[in-house]
Amino acid sequence: MPQTVLITGTRRPYALGFNLVKRYLEHGDRVLASIRRPSEALEKLQLEYPDRLYVLTMDIASTASVNQAAQEAARWTDAVDLIINNATTASADTMKELPDFDLDLIAPAVNVGAVGPIRVLKAFLPLLKKSKMGALVVNISSEAGSIGKCYRTFYLDYGTEKAALNMLTMTMRNYFRNDPNFNIICVHPGWIRTNPDNHEAPLDPYEHAETLRLLFEDRRHDKNGPVFITYEGKPYSW
Repeated sequence: MPQTVLITGTRRPYALGFNLVKRYLEHGDRVLASIRRPSEALEKLQLEYPDRLYVLTMDIASTASVNQAAQEAARWTDAVDLIINNATTASADTMKELPDFDLDLIAPAVNVGAVGPIRVLKAFLPLLKKSKMGALVVNISSEAGSIGKCYRTFYLDYGTEKAALNMLTMTMRNYFRNDPNFNIICVHPGWIRTNPDNHEAPLDPYEHAETLRLLFEDRRHDKNGPVFITYEGKPYSW
């Protein structure tokens, strides 16, 4: 059964978000692809799927922008079945340790990477509630957000935003616990080649997007399983 999917952070053709858009379109679904700035790659893809791809401008750091985007989306679709909160951020200092890191960069990162996905959930909740197949929200997290397995001395911004995202995901899981038609999880997607020069990362974004698509469908109605999982579906330490 075709579904309507909202995916954030879809601008770059080599990154995960764009390739998730491609996979869902190839599977026959309708996609709302959100971006902050114009994307030539998405414009070309829209020519291939004019009736099933809607490019939505949305800045998840801004409540007003997200609310406006949700109103725009409601004019295109009656319901949203799946939200993939893929958009994230990292500052220019992300690889620096404490002596060289500008601590004022942490709060903006948390605003985008942790609060942003919950802004999206809140604004699009009326459309999610209209899903006939049961709504799922997937927050793309990271092993860098695990407190129990933290080993780095850098990622002060990125690690903090992902840890905060995990907490907010669990809080939302608790809030919607008794709603049989709503589920939420957070996923460590693995190390993906998100730019063509990153030859060390083992996972191809297009191939891996299909692995994740199948995982999300497998977990759509799993209200009792682990909340923070790997791309293999295994529980990951908070």
